[in-house]
Amino acid sequence: MIQLGGLQFDLNDPAALALAIGIGLLALVLVLLVVLVLRPARLPAPLSHQLYALSNGQEQLRGNLQTVSDTQARAQTQLIQSLEARLAAVQLKMQQQLAQMQERTNQTLHGSAQRTTTSLTQLQERLAAIDKAQDNITKLSGDVLSLQDILSNKQTRGAFGEIQLNDIVYKALPSDSYTMQKTLSNGRRADCLIHLPNPPGPIVIDAKFPLEAYEALHRAKTDWELKSAVANMRTSVRKHIRDIAEKYILDGETADGALMFLPSEAVYAELHGNFPELVREGFDARVWIVSPTTCMATLHTMRAILKDARMREQAGEIRKTLRLLHRDVELVVERVGKLDTHFRQAREDLEGIGTAAERAGKRAARLDNFDFEDVEPADVPLPLPKGTQV
Repeated sequence: MIQLGGLQFDLNDPAALALAIGIGLLALVLVLLVVLVLRPARLPAPLSHQLYALSNGQEQLRGNLQTVSDTQARAQTQLIQSLEARLAAVQLKMQQQLAQMQERTNQTLHGSAQRTTTSLTQLQERLAAIDKAQDNITKLSGDVLSLQDILSNKQTRGAFGEIQLNDIVYKALPSDSYTMQKTLSNGRRADCLIHLPNPPGPIVIDAKFPLEAYEALHRAKTDWELKSAVANMRTSVRKHIRDIAEKYILDGETADGALMFLPSEAVYAELHGNFPELVREGFDARVWIVSPTTCMATLHTMRAILKDARMREQAGEIRKTLRLLHRDVELVVERVGKLDTHFRQAREDLEGIGTAAERAGKRAARLDNFDFEDVEPADVPLPLPKGTQV
């Protein structure tokens, strides 16, 4: 880098180098002219020779200046071409980057659109599920209100317990082992009569539902309300136990006990948890309190009793069938013996056939090895076939 005044020249630049050479040559010519003018007497050669040399120097200077000019022009041309090539490369690279950026932008927008569509679809599905759940909740609320209306009426509440009892008995016992709404000899109609064998005999199941006393017990907030609800609960359950014991336990017709079916596990748990004396009073009156769960277990036990009783009733038929089965087995053994005899005879016949075949093979082998050359054909008469005339 060369600095002249306020200008800077880079020696690596061809144009700056040519310009520097031209300035140097011009300065050299000027110095020579000044020397010739100021010291004419000291010139070693004639004036014509010096002028000729000066002319040659000018020609060389002109040629050098032309060379410098051409070099500068070529350098400028190369510089312009290089700049154009770089500019074209930069423009192409920018176009490629712009195309890539546009492609990525399109892909991003497309992916965002798909995700948005998927999210909206899922949102619609969830909204549909929420609407369906809301409809179910509305329907369930209506069913709950209907159930409350049913349970608020004693007759409908009794029908609710009878329907639940019927469903449990239907699932646990054969259809011919019970009767629903059976009328007894005293004119009382039992919700269900299980036809158990003697003993213990047919047993009655009657559905009871002390819902009002139970709800009053749980709504009580003061000691007085609690005391009144407890007394009401005891009175209601004792009345149910007494009614069942008087109506559905008949000597010679039913078993010496009956079942009181409570269609609510909560009421059953309340009695056993907080009113154990009522449960004991039921035992004393031979009335056993059952819930849906314990009733199902009791009915399965009754099913086993019915099965055992029916097997005892069918014991004669079972013994007869066993005798017939034993006779069939004897016939099978007899026929197997006969078949074994036939197989043994067939095996002996096969062995005899094998022995005869073996003897025949040995004789055929001896005949095959017999030498016929020592025997004169005329001396040995050939046997004639049967029926041949000589």
